[in-house]
Amino acid sequence: MNFETKSPRSDGRGSSQDDLRTHLHGMWAAVARGWAEHADYADERSAEIGQRLLELADPRPGERVLELACGPAGLGLSAAQRVLPGGVVVVSDFVAEMTTIAATRAAAMGAVNVEARLLDVEAIAEPDSSYDVVLCREGLMFATDPPRAGAEIARVLRPGGRVAIAVWGPRSRNPWLGLVLDVVSAQVGRPVPPPGLPGPFALEDAERLADLLSGAGLSDVSVGEVAAPLRAASFDEWWTRTAALAGPMSQPLSALPADARQQVRRRARDAARPYLTADGLVFPGVSLVASARRP
Repeated sequence: MNFETKSPRSDGRGSSQDDLRTHLHGMWAAVARGWAEHADYADERSAEIGQRLLELADPRPGERVLELACGPAGLGLSAAQRVLPGGVVVVSDFVAEMTTIAATRAAAMGAVNVEARLLDVEAIAEPDSSYDVVLCREGLMFATDPPRAGAEIARVLRPGGRVAIAVWGPRSRNPWLGLVLDVVSAQVGRPVPPPGLPGPFALEDAERLADLLSGAGLSDVSVGEVAAPLRAASFDEWWTRTAALAGPMSQPLSALPADARQQVRRRARDAARPYLTADGLVFPGVSLVASARRP
């Protein structure tokens, strides 16, 4: 397994865009330790979504696969077996702490055909037409310029190459996270994430997601849904994991004094009560899963 860092290409965007991206970088770097600790849980949580993405993209022996915004890279690691013999999977993120996690997991699994690289979904430092498959699970919605990201994905795909992407569906249908953002927002007195900052539901509209891919010049665009319920044995289990993994809430929550954090926790417990069952918490959830092909 190789680990290398490539700097994104200069794109000439203004300082306000740079400031926004710096904020996003810090947001995800702050929760990287939580993602390392809960990586196996994250894989299990998204297993059905990941399986659907692999079915749509259909990585084959000998092909080159790129996973963008990989986090702990569970999806890319699953793809690695599918491209043997002769294939390579590059797992990438724009946060170095995440690529380190991905590289460590790949090494532990003995995935010798996996490379971890520092890459930006909006400025992918890879040659044109260099991949047969591009995968992105629960990452594209955090792009500051989604059309640019779509164009970059299309650029690095070879003719006939396939892309499969998952983003969270409508906020109203994902209360496991929506209510968390609501209670943190109520406590700090402002929206979380703030206006202008991409958040987990930035691409919740299926039509917008389809237009994003077709606007990038991709064909055979399809968008569907995958049920993604969240189950936890107890409120404490759910809250601990959510606080560790939810990038948009990590910084505003950690900035609060201890008594205010306890108030947020109490608000969350009250808000989660309708989803309490005899088997613990059961939240509904839905993911949008999109696929397309480069002509």
